Amino acid sequence: MKLDILAFASHPDDVELGCAGTLIAHIAAGKKVGIVDLTHGELGTRGTAEIRLQEAADAAKVMGVEIRDNLGFADGFFQNDRQHQLQVIQKIRQYRPEIVIANAIHDRHPDHGRGADLLTESCFKAGLKMISTTNEEGESQEAWRPKVVYHFIQDRFITPDIVVDVTPYWEKKMESIRAYRSQFYNPNDDSPNTYISSPEFLGFVEARAKELGHTIGVTYGEGFTKERYIGVRNLFDLI
Repeated sequence: MKLDILAFASHPDDVELGCAGTLIAHIAAGKKVGIVDLTHGELGTRGTAEIRLQEAADAAKVMGVEIRDNLGFADGFFQNDRQHQLQVIQKIRQYRPEIVIANAIHDRHPDHGRGADLLTESCFKAGLKMISTTNEEGESQEAWRPKVVYHFIQDRFITPDIVVDVTPYWEKKMESIRAYRSQFYNPNDDSPNTYISSPEFLGFVEARAKELGHTIGVTYGEGFTKERYIGVRNLFDLI
């Protein structure tokens, strides 16, 4: 299956927090979108790997993505090395996206920046035909390089290069976040408190989106950084 956009994230719920509105907006516009989580988030204080896998599937249904895969890398310990790059390259070549979206280039959680670096290198190397990979049936894969890689903004503020208006899709984005019932605030849950399970955290997510939306004159926005200059043939394409 060929996808238009493939979003990679270090943990289940990274995509929902960082760019779910953008993915939902493009799905509504008829684009084919998929998600690949690098880990199961098994080091998280709340929930389990199995619970988070189910929550990720529930969130995927809310967003309407075509596929959601998980590479099963070790949470907290995966590396930007040959072994991990080859597995990411296999997914890029399998789904042949035009656009890849990845974690923030640096952030509070070290997995996020490391995931960003892993995707940057893997997207480039996926286009090198001398690097050999096979699909699940053992057949050789053709080289494929996405046209562009964007990085969403997570906990730590990074000045965006692009802000996407996600106002019409805000409620669905929040529904996808709330699919992670084990991770976020629930007054009836006696699990240990964490940074993201505080009642204030989702308020912060909304405040960030309002701040970014304000910069482009809309209610809610999601910000991204780019890896190269954006080229257009018509300045009105930027309006």
